[in-house]
Amino acid sequence: MKTTLAQKILHWLENLQFKGKLPASIEILSPYAPGSEALQIARTFYHKYYTAPGPRRLILGINPGRLGGGTTGIPFSDTRRLREFCNISTSFQLYEPSSVFFYEVVSASGGAEKFYHSFFVGATCPLGLIKKEFGTIKNCNYYDSPEILQSLLPFIVENLKAQLAMVDSREVFCLGRDKNYTFLKKLNRTHGFFERITPLDHPRFIMQYRSRNRADYVQKYLAALGQEGVL
Repeated sequence: MKTTLAQKILHWLENLQFKGKLPASIEILSPYAPGSEALQIARTFYHKYYTAPGPRRLILGINPGRLGGGTTGIPFSDTRRLREFCNISTSFQLYEPSSVFFYEVVSASGGAEKFYHSFFVGATCPLGLIKKEFGTIKNCNYYDSPEILQSLLPFIVENLKAQLAMVDSREVFCLGRDKNYTFLKKLNRTHGFFERITPLDHPRFIMQYRSRNRADYVQKYLAALGQEGVL
């Protein structure tokens, strides 16, 4: 029996493991531990949307956040969006502003089934990062310091290859016009991963600084992704 894309994705996620050493105070978020609720959510989500055949184009975020994909296991999701758009319930509650905008794009493109039949949403670094300092826990990005990036680089390269093996790799849509885009361009010059990298403003930036105009950004996303949109 032919392996489905859902099975390939889940095999990859279930075996994600960072074996390097990070700077002090930086920790990996690894939601896909055996028996975890995030792993069960991921199994439900990917079997629901990625069993049907057909090529998916790649959308790359930065790395999962602790209030979103770093806990739910699904990129750019929180518990409300999973419930309302994907009919997936959770035992916990999280609110992630980036998820609000991202699922406005999903909705405008025709809904979750249509969107996820066309796209696979991954990340440059597929596991999240947190910084524990002075009794606080904050999200961290893979590019926040040269030391973090140097530690993560082999892991990033390995897992970009893994994601590319599952999708149409000719074009990648990069979420983040600044550091994520700059890093991917530099990496691509070395490895030749993509024929084209198309940058888009990151959902977090839009929600934090351009929220009043986010309907315009939804249309920009739809135009870049080649989605007709649903009025």
